[in-house]
Amino acid sequence: MKTITRKPQQTPAVQVLNHAVRWFVGVLFIFSGLIKLNDPVGTQIKLTEYFEVFAADLPALAGLFHALIPAALVLAVVLCVAEVVLGVALLVRYRLRTTLWVLLGLIVFFTFLTFYSAWFNKVTDCGCFGDAIKLTPWQSFGKDILLLVLLLWLFAQRHRLDSGKSSSAGGVLVGASVAVSLAVALYAIFYLPVIDFLPYKKGASIPENMKLPPGATPDVYVTYYTMKNAATGEQKEVSDKEYIDTGIWKDESWQITATSEPRLVQKGTKPKITDFAVSTPDGQDITAQVFEGNKLLIVIADVQQGNKASFAKMKELIAGLEGKNIQPLFLTSSDEATFEAFRHEYQWSAPFYLTDATVLKTMVRTNPGVILLKDGVVLEKWPAIAIPSAETVQKGLL
Repeated sequence: MKTITRKPQQTPAVQVLNHAVRWFVGVLFIFSGLIKLNDPVGTQIKLTEYFEVFAADLPALAGLFHALIPAALVLAVVLCVAEVVLGVALLVRYRLRTTLWVLLGLIVFFTFLTFYSAWFNKVTDCGCFGDAIKLTPWQSFGKDILLLVLLLWLFAQRHRLDSGKSSSAGGVLVGASVAVSLAVALYAIFYLPVIDFLPYKKGASIPENMKLPPGATPDVYVTYYTMKNAATGEQKEVSDKEYIDTGIWKDESWQITATSEPRLVQKGTKPKITDFAVSTPDGQDITAQVFEGNKLLIVIADVQQGNKASFAKMKELIAGLEGKNIQPLFLTSSDEATFEAFRHEYQWSAPFYLTDATVLKTMVRTNPGVILLKDGVVLEKWPAIAIPSAETVQKGLL
């Protein structure tokens, strides 16, 4: 005799709640995954930061984490695709139990990372929503805790949510989400992000983004003095403001015995760009000169890992701009000797200057990449796979 298993009954209110939670979690995972797939190199940079932190904090496993760094881009794509696909699977209830198990594992992993970032103040931006939405470490941790609670609820309610079968239509949607996610990721890797959320995006003024916005408040720091009373031996700690306001500095019986490093007591608003700096190989700062007139920045974060086919096109590009009103220059984080060797090999006649590697990867995600500036404003950006001709660059000024 066949036994019929019935789903547990649920009230209309619980039914609505279950579906609301399922849709909220699914849509949030899809949104988070797509935002990061728009810029998988940015996620790669964040994963690399975590690997470097763990390598330093866990010396016994340093070799493992260092070995993971070259695979960071692949891992970034896999994680981001997984977020989108699992979100879609949750919405269509495709293999729901398996989907919920994997989502739980994923959110536990993310919760650990964000807690580690917040508690130890290691990676101050987890990149949960890429560069589109910035969250503090504690905000990221709070978001993951909320998702963990909601997923635990869904897991407890899985028998009521499960349709009992995985439809072919659901399988098609999940398969399509894999294909679309991979296509978005590959386009962003080989070209540029579909939507550029970075402060060096087309139309942005780099010097303006380096300034505080009107009405913004800077960080507030306080220095503390350890004071000792020569007569009574009493000791106490006072802030620099208290030191002045209370007039204790006038009392000769109180002497400063120690001075603390300035402590951040209130975070202010920071400029969108805080670390852009360009210098000559001998250390001279020429940042301001980069913003004068028309400049073509040829960005090569690391010449040894750059696209060699793109390098071969640089000579013709630079030669085509001779005598024009556009000055080409290289920005690199490679050391002088290494870059000079490559410049000689490819016969690049433009000067080169030094910039931090992370800044260069933020400016343009491919290595190399080309940026056209007019008085510090980004007019055009080109990836390594589409190095422009001199004529195309000149048209960019029009």
